[in-house]
Amino acid sequence: MPTGRSVRLSDVAAVAGVSLATASKALNGSTRISQATRDRVRAAADRLDFRPDALARSFASGRSGTIGVLTHRAKNTFARPVIVGAVLQLGEQNQAALVYDSDISERKAMTGSIRELQARRIDGLLVIGDGHEHVSPSVTHYFDVPVTYVFTASSDAEDVMYLPDNRRAGYIATKHLIDIGKTSLAHITGPRSSIAADRRREGMVDALTEAGLDPSIPVVYGDWTRQRGAEAMMELIASRAEFDAVFCGNDHTALGAMEACASAGIRVPHDVALVGVDNWEGTVVDQNGTRQLTSVDPELMELGRLAAANLLTPERIPGEHYTAPSLVVGPSTLS
Repeated sequence: MPTGRSVRLSDVAAVAGVSLATASKALNGSTRISQATRDRVRAAADRLDFRPDALARSFASGRSGTIGVLTHRAKNTFARPVIVGAVLQLGEQNQAALVYDSDISERKAMTGSIRELQARRIDGLLVIGDGHEHVSPSVTHYFDVPVTYVFTASSDAEDVMYLPDNRRAGYIATKHLIDIGKTSLAHITGPRSSIAADRRREGMVDALTEAGLDPSIPVVYGDWTRQRGAEAMMELIASRAEFDAVFCGNDHTALGAMEACASAGIRVPHDVALVGVDNWEGTVVDQNGTRQLTSVDPELMELGRLAAANLLTPERIPGEHYTAPSLVVGPSTLS
């Protein structure tokens, strides 16, 4: 085995007892080379720990092995796991990630990032937003490579988009409450204008209807804060509405609702069960590392992985694609 320098293709060819051209074709999977020869060359490459030169392969294949990643507010709490999932998936597929963080809604900043990406020989582009609430302007027409939008909708319905399934989140949260015997539900959620809030409520209605329960339940709108969750719960209590469970639109409102229950002498989950959405560790786990809530996890890292995996496949279907959420059970529904 060669020492003091990187293993070259010529070394692999010599060990396998074939020509340089044959070794190259064998490692590239050419069917013109017999299976026995291909196996021998690959065995030699493995034994020598041969790593093909990425630049040379790029010139030979016409592909750079680099994916552009255009993010919007990359430091955003919920965008981070999407980005991590996408970059990990690209790494597993031997693709490098070239990341530009820009304000997608700001034309000048976006134009600069697009020009930088156009100057690079990228094989595809992931546009990663910061949630379903914002629609990103489509940039697909600026590129001659595949473009996929992740954690954001695109202004062009024909683009490929990967989004968390907020409707399914509402459904599985509500079904869990019904499955543990709760029959009188209420809902604390975000602003009336919120797309995520609207879809989570639709999922709740789906589950109630499926179970034969009246979907016309008490609903309190507001924002996504802990304080508003507490206020909304106090409004529900003051209304004298009968409820034994509350589906909260996110974990912050659920924790606020839990605090209001404690202040009012209402036991969670014995008197009222609570479910939130997001399953963000910094929210659902207290300072002692103890889980406080049952929550629906939107599986944002998996969302990034799926979008990255799909980017360079031929089976790219226009429109919205969703990642299935999962339920993580905690003490707010089970004692």
